[in-house]
Amino acid sequence: MIRVVIFFSLWLPPLFTSAQLTTSGLDSLFNRLAANQLAKGSIAITQNGELRYQRSVGSDQLAQTQFRVGSITKIFTAVLVYQLIEAHQLRLTDKLSRFFPDLANAHTITIAQLVGHRSGLASFTNNTDYDTWKDQPKTHAELLTMIKTQKPDFEPDARADYNNSNYLLLSYILEQLYRKPYKAIVTEKIIQPLALKHTYYGDHAGFQAQEAVSYKYVNQAWKADRAAYLDNFSGAGAILSTPGDLCQFITSLFSGRLISQQSLDTMKQMQDGYGKGLFPYGDALHPGYGHNGKTEGFAASLQYYPQSHLAIAYCTNGEVYPKAQILQHVFKACFGMADTLPTFKPIALTSPQLEPFTGRYGASSGMEVSNRLDSGKLLLSLKGQDFELTPIATNEFWNKAYGFFFRFANGGQQLMIHDVDAIYELTKR
Repeated sequence: MIRVVIFFSLWLPPLFTSAQLTTSGLDSLFNRLAANQLAKGSIAITQNGELRYQRSVGSDQLAQTQFRVGSITKIFTAVLVYQLIEAHQLRLTDKLSRFFPDLANAHTITIAQLVGHRSGLASFTNNTDYDTWKDQPKTHAELLTMIKTQKPDFEPDARADYNNSNYLLLSYILEQLYRKPYKAIVTEKIIQPLALKHTYYGDHAGFQAQEAVSYKYVNQAWKADRAAYLDNFSGAGAILSTPGDLCQFITSLFSGRLISQQSLDTMKQMQDGYGKGLFPYGDALHPGYGHNGKTEGFAASLQYYPQSHLAIAYCTNGEVYPKAQILQHVFKACFGMADTLPTFKPIALTSPQLEPFTGRYGASSGMEVSNRLDSGKLLLSLKGQDFELTPIATNEFWNKAYGFFFRFANGGQQLMIHDVDAIYELTKR
C-alpha cells in the first residue's frame, strides 16, 4: 500500500517498552489531529485484557460512544461459522448449493471460499445503484436477487477479491441453520457470553442517541453524512460497538473463549493475502491479525498481536488524515519503534522551490490535473476547479479546506493525491 509520507518534528515515545505506561506522544498525536480537524473518533489499546490507553477525539465522542464498525462484523460472522463447524452442523467443504442452489456456481462454491472471499460472486453493492437505496430497508429476497442477476466476477477459487456478498450469504446460512435472525444469533453466541455491554446489531434507521454520527469534511467544516440502513448488510457489516468492546472481543477470540485453537488457526491461514475470517497486520517481527471496516463516513480497524497479547481498536466517524497513518504511529508506539509526529504546520517555500511542481500531471485512469504558480502560491486545477496547495514540507502539501494531502516525488515528476483512504498516482506529462 502506498502511503503519503509527511515530515515530522515531535518524538513519539514507546508505549510498552517499560512497566510504566507513557501516553504523552499518543496524546500529542490526537491533540494535533483534533486541533486541525483531521479526525473524529476513539481508540483503545489493551494488553492481557487490561486497558492501557484510551482516547476520544471530537466533541461528541466518549469512551462509551458506539460506532458502526462495518466489516469488522465479518469476524463475528466467521466465528459463528466456526462454532457451527465445531458443532458438526456445517463444514468448510459444504457447497453453497446446500442453501442457495439457484445462485451462480452454487454447486462449486464452498463455505471456505465464502469466508476467504474466493467465491467470485458479484457484490450486491456494485452495479445496483447502491447510493440511491443505501438508507432504505431491503428484504433478503431483494438482496439475493441483486447477487443472482449479476454475472460472477470470476470462477470460484480463481483468486481472492473482497466482496460483501460472501458474508451476507454466510449470515443467511447461519439463519437457516439456527432458524432465527442473525441479530439473535450473534447476541446469544458472542455478545452476551462476553458481556459486551456496548455492542449490538444495528437494525434501525438513522442514528440513536448513544451512537456516533458520521461526518464528511467539506469547506473546513464537518458535515453530517447520510446513514446506511445496516440491517441490509447483516453479517457483512451491521454491528455497532466501542473500541473497548472490540478489544475485549478479539482478545477473547485469541484466548480460546469463542472457538478452538484449530478453528482459529484456520481463520489465520493466508492465501493471496486473505485469511478465512482474518487479515494480516503488523510486520515480520510483530505479526498480527484483524480486520478493517468502512461504511458511509465511518471507518474502523481491529488488530491483535498474539506474541504481545496486545489489542488495538480504532473507530472513526470523521476522517481526513488517513486512518492507516494514525494506526502506523500507534503500532510504532506499542512496539517501541522510533517515530515522530506530524505538526501540520505550514512552511514557506520560494517560487524556485515550487517551480518543479508546476505543469500537467495525468494518471492511467484518465485523471488529469494542472499545476501553476499564482502570486507565489502553488495551485492545482482539476476539472476547472482550483485548489491551493499549502506546503508542510519541501515536497508535501495539503489543502485544508477539503482535507486533501499531496506528495511530489522524483523531483516533481510524480504526484500522489491522498483523499482519505483513496490515493491517486499521477505522472508529469
